[in-house]
Amino acid sequence: MPELPPILIAALTGFLSGLLLSIPVGPVNLTIMNEGARRGFKWAALIGLGASVMEVIYCAIAFTGFASFFSRGYVKAVMELASFVFLLGLGMKLLLVKTVSSENPVEAKIETKLKPHSAFMIGFVRVMGNPGVLLFWIILAANFISREWVAPTWDGKGACILGVALGTSLWFMGLSWAVSLGHRKFSDKVLLRMEKGSGIGLLALGAIHGVQIVWEMVQHHKQ
Repeated sequence: MPELPPILIAALTGFLSGLLLSIPVGPVNLTIMNEGARRGFKWAALIGLGASVMEVIYCAIAFTGFASFFSRGYVKAVMELASFVFLLGLGMKLLLVKTVSSENPVEAKIETKLKPHSAFMIGFVRVMGNPGVLLFWIILAANFISREWVAPTWDGKGACILGVALGTSLWFMGLSWAVSLGHRKFSDKVLLRMEKGSGIGLLALGAIHGVQIVWEMVQHHKQ
């Protein structure tokens, strides 16, 4: 079976990570669900578009400003361990969640100051007000490059960022369309299932990452 071109691997890595990380029920998803049910697909889709743009900006900052530094020597090893712990911790948090909440003090403070009025800016500001998104992409970007899933070149990074844009946009557009059908809302039970499903996915990624770390340690010990 022929190997996939590196640029395609980078794009798929970005697409899958962007899609998976958009699923947990947070402020953006809840806003899309509420507004889509109340005001229809177009308004909800514009909120999702604004959120996708800010998500891509954070992702680009992570790749261009931090990923290279975190992929060197002992720093690389620390970041690989940190990403493993981070994925497991977030996965467990989502898997064990009992209620869905959109509370975020930082985000609320930024929204109060900027007072977004358009649908696009509502989505944009809601992601911008969550600095944890940037931290998450810094960890993932360093891990993707260290694993050679994304080449440390402009082409490789650009393909991954484009994949993230496609993955996040696909989820938000699909969610906007789903909630706009008949102006219906998802029940708390459905929201919790989405949250737990995302948690299972992140735990699976963390487990795969942990196996890779152990395998590399074994191979290094044999040398």
